[in-house]
Amino acid sequence: MSNNLLCPIHPWPGSKVIAFLLTLLLSACATPPPIQQVRQDLFRDDLFAANTNPIKDHHIFAVDAAMKQFIATEIVSQLRSTSHQRALFNALYNKAQLRLEYDSSYTRTASEAFAARSGNCLSLVIMTAALAKEMGLSVQYQKVITKEDWSRNGGLYFASGHVNIVLGKKRFDEKNHFDQNYQMTIDFLPPQDTANQRTIDLEENTIVAMYMNNRAAESLVRNQIDQAYWWAKEAIKADPQFSYSYNTLGVIYMRHKQYLDAYRTLDMALKTDPDSLVAMSNMVQTLENLDRIAEASNLNEQLLSKQPYPPFHFFNMGVKAMEENDFQRAKILFQRELKRAPDYHEFHFWLGLAHFRLGELEAAQQELDIAKANSTTQKDFALYSAKSDRLHALRRQ
Repeated sequence: MSNNLLCPIHPWPGSKVIAFLLTLLLSACATPPPIQQVRQDLFRDDLFAANTNPIKDHHIFAVDAAMKQFIATEIVSQLRSTSHQRALFNALYNKAQLRLEYDSSYTRTASEAFAARSGNCLSLVIMTAALAKEMGLSVQYQKVITKEDWSRNGGLYFASGHVNIVLGKKRFDEKNHFDQNYQMTIDFLPPQDTANQRTIDLEENTIVAMYMNNRAAESLVRNQIDQAYWWAKEAIKADPQFSYSYNTLGVIYMRHKQYLDAYRTLDMALKTDPDSLVAMSNMVQTLENLDRIAEASNLNEQLLSKQPYPPFHFFNMGVKAMEENDFQRAKILFQRELKRAPDYHEFHFWLGLAHFRLGELEAAQQELDIAKANSTTQKDFALYSAKSDRLHALRRQ
């Protein structure tokens, strides 16, 4: 099974909304970059309220009493007939035992995901790793090279990448009777979505940086700027080579109207990953705010040459057409956006609204049902369910 991790992103050319990429979009390099030291001069603790809840990375993978009890009651009993890896998989993803639901709204620690029986893909990877290590299994994290998916929340845009986890042999396995070289990959996406995809091994400190960067982005969505800063700072300290944490910190400085600090931080993001279109887009806005118009224009031209139609381009045009009551044009624009992101729930929802305004009730119903099926948060699921139910009632009348 496979796991998809949704994370907040960065801004794009021609758009004045701030966006930032969260956790999983790493540059695909065959060899690791040289060790990078933490740039302490990028941090401006004096600008933000003191952190009253210190961030401790060891809490991310902590195994609590409930998790240990789960291993003892649901897993140990299977070990006479199957491998440790298979026993863990059966216990986690057999509906008769632990039922996990995908929820992209909040990145949980291992114990939080276990208690909630829910989490985005990064949360589920962290929880699986914590349980596996408690059982004595080795773990290897992997980034799966897939096309990034985009989403949004208010004025922030998000890109999602994908990670999974490989469970290796038990460290103390002299008495076990299964294949000592047996490995199992646990993925939270359908197999057809990740079949034949390349992967890149990730170190655990990068997973920690991803978690903290997600929490920074989630704090930004809630307009908790001070908390977002402390999460982004810790993300950079966890893995100075993870470029998206610099981008997130740059967005935080932009929100704080500290544009010189934003410039220096985004410059570090681009030095770490020169091909990051997200960091480039944020840099364009920063340069404009610094009145460095010529530099901003030159960088924006580079962005447009690489990405003439940024994510949500046709969708935003479709929303404008809806506001102008041009529902036929809106339908065409939403369909065009869906060709680029065929599974994104909000595009299906708005296409359903366009069909409804055109009197195409059956097509509207289909799109609302797809939006509900593809929703990634309980809030969205409830919204689409309500709209779908009302349309069902209307059609019956």
